[in-house]
Amino acid sequence: MITLYQGPAAWGVANISPYCLKLESYLRMTKVPYTVAVGGFGKAPKGKIPFIEEDGKFLGDSQHIIEHLKRKHGDVLDAKLTPEQSATGHAVRRMLEESTYWNIIHDRWIAEDGWTVNRPIFESLFPPVVGKVVPSLIRRGMIKASRAQGMGRHQPEEVLEMGKADLTAVAVLLGDKPFLQGEHPTSFDATVYAFLASILSFPVDSPLRRFAQQQPTLVRYFERFHQRYFGDWSPPAA
Repeated sequence: MITLYQGPAAWGVANISPYCLKLESYLRMTKVPYTVAVGGFGKAPKGKIPFIEEDGKFLGDSQHIIEHLKRKHGDVLDAKLTPEQSATGHAVRRMLEESTYWNIIHDRWIAEDGWTVNRPIFESLFPPVVGKVVPSLIRRGMIKASRAQGMGRHQPEEVLEMGKADLTAVAVLLGDKPFLQGEHPTSFDATVYAFLASILSFPVDSPLRRFAQQQPTLVRYFERFHQRYFGDWSPPAA
């Protein structure tokens, strides 16, 4: 049994982190047994979530974990992909994880209306004494990281246009297919779902969320995937 260490569930989806949600989606898609633990960040081998504990060993990074699970449990999702399909999936995953991610950071951590909603989630993760202080320190680090990456140097309208371009590319590639590569889901769908969920489920009427809501292809894909793999999921008891 794998223990999946990750952040909290919120806003109607199983995790607020797209990387954690990506990994949990993959576990559900492949039916690899797992349990969830929130916290335990001091054990994280790479200092970040998600990470797993399996056979007494810890492994970090969502993609490294997925590649490990493929080797250990078999590649039931991607084994039949053509080289071109694998390349397309890789490019989409990289775009979402290295570009769209910073749009999510902007909407949650930098924009004031997003921060108002995001902050209480992180306050709840810490003891009351520090819960009012640590999230602000994390926010400061996120703003600094966004500037270092480059997204944080742009004006909000420029950030929005970059995010819209990413989502448009995903919508075009999806077309009328049920999944990114056609009739059958692949590991790349775990990433697509996780990032769409992170945008569509965030309860702030941000321009990027509105744009995503106006793309029927993306909305139908999100709903289809969510129903198929998280239809039995319910928020943990408070």
